[in-house]
Amino acid sequence: MALFMEEKKWRFWDQSLSSRKRSALESFAADDTLCELVGSQKSAPTVRTWVHDDTVVLGIQDHRLPHIDKAMAVLEDNGYQGIVRNSGGLAVVLDSGVLNISVVLSEKEGAIDIPQGYNMMVELVEALFPQAKIDAYEIGGSYCPGSYDLSIGGKKFAGISQRRIRRGIAVQVYLCIEGSGAGRAEVIREFYEAGKQGEETKFSYPEIQPEVMASLSELLGRDITVPEVVLDLLALLGSPPPKPLQEEEFELYSFYLKRVLERNEKMLERTLE
Repeated sequence: MALFMEEKKWRFWDQSLSSRKRSALESFAADDTLCELVGSQKSAPTVRTWVHDDTVVLGIQDHRLPHIDKAMAVLEDNGYQGIVRNSGGLAVVLDSGVLNISVVLSEKEGAIDIPQGYNMMVELVEALFPQAKIDAYEIGGSYCPGSYDLSIGGKKFAGISQRRIRRGIAVQVYLCIEGSGAGRAEVIREFYEAGKQGEETKFSYPEIQPEVMASLSELLGRDITVPEVVLDLLALLGSPPPKPLQEEEFELYSFYLKRVLERNEKMLERTLE
């Protein structure tokens, strides 16, 4: 964990409980806020944990499905709220058994290229689960496939993304800790099936195979909980005291939250036209 462990002092913001009932859009605004704060060195490098109940986060290409109205109805029928992020990637499932970790660093502290950012997160996840042999390569048939899918024995349990704003770098991972990975993937399989209705599309959407996805509890053969992993992460950081946003930082957060809400609203309007 060379890059990760270079940092001696971390800011830690645990929202694994407080964020659950809130919109995932708030988390995207929080990470954008941290990018600016850390990028300008007004904040120490930060690790944030977050969990959101029953949400499917869609990418820009997802909302261009030819029958997106039917696809969104599938999410609603399965008890999920659909939101659209203004960035790359494809549909991802969030629920109470999925832990998200954001690591926010400053580019001013040294050039961190995109592969370095991904590799840092891979090393962090390996440190959290030292008993597991974790591979990083694209898992075909998974949702939101990418070169840094994390898997054990060919079954994906995590995906990594990056966002860079104002000299700040947020490297984010979703970890399917509890529950059924295949069950989550089945929802996304139905989503794409309803959204395409068998039509040819310019964009190549993934053909979901639920059996290639699993949770860490399933893969490691023992019950693992989100709170347990948060505590393990805190220990890796050297147990820094929790430090959420401070009063003087909320104005910046309000700016990013307004922006992300307006963008999501506009994209949803286009989606349901």
